[in-house]
Amino acid sequence: MSGQKCSCPWDLQDRYAQDKSVVNKMQQKYWETKQAFIKATGKKEDEHVVASDADLDAKLELFHSIQRTCLDLSKAIVLYQKRICFLSQEENELGKFLRSQGFQDKTRAGKMMQATGKALCFSSQQRLALRNPLCRFHQEVETFRHRAISDTWLTVNRMEQCRTEYRGALLWMKDVSQELDPDLYKQMEKFRKEERRQALEAKMGN
Repeated sequence: MSGQKCSCPWDLQDRYAQDKSVVNKMQQKYWETKQAFIKATGKKEDEHVVASDADLDAKLELFHSIQRTCLDLSKAIVLYQKRICFLSQEENELGKFLRSQGFQDKTRAGKMMQATGKALCFSSQQRLALRNPLCRFHQEVETFRHRAISDTWLTVNRMEQCRTEYRGALLWMKDVSQELDPDLYKQMEKFRKEERRQALEAKMGN
């Protein structure tokens, strides 16, 4: 009838291929999610797979150690700067006080207080001079953190995503292999060996 459309064989084949592709993607996503769940919960993974990534995991641990160390160093520099400013201010105040008291005291003790006060004021100025190199050092650490470490962190995240997909595929393959009939597999192997033997004999006969 004119109202009905005829489905051609290649249309059915294309539709079957599309449906199969969707199913494969869903299966792949399932096994990737399962692998991510295993990693997040800390469940035991295949020891051979883990052993194959031992060198990579050691390098990742080194990277995370550098990441933590840089953050701790940045915080320590900031805290050290605050302590230097506070100590310098207190030292300067004490030096001024001793010098003022020393001017009022005309004895030898007064001269000693003036000398001590002068030394303390000079020391406070020298201590403040440490701030400039510390600021430069802090800027270099922060630049390293926000550029080198951040860029490496993005690469690590992409690598971890690929590793999750890879291990998910391994789980999928393991699940499929467990469903295979070992007797059928042996028969297929015998058939392949016999096929190779006959091909070799035919080649030698020619």
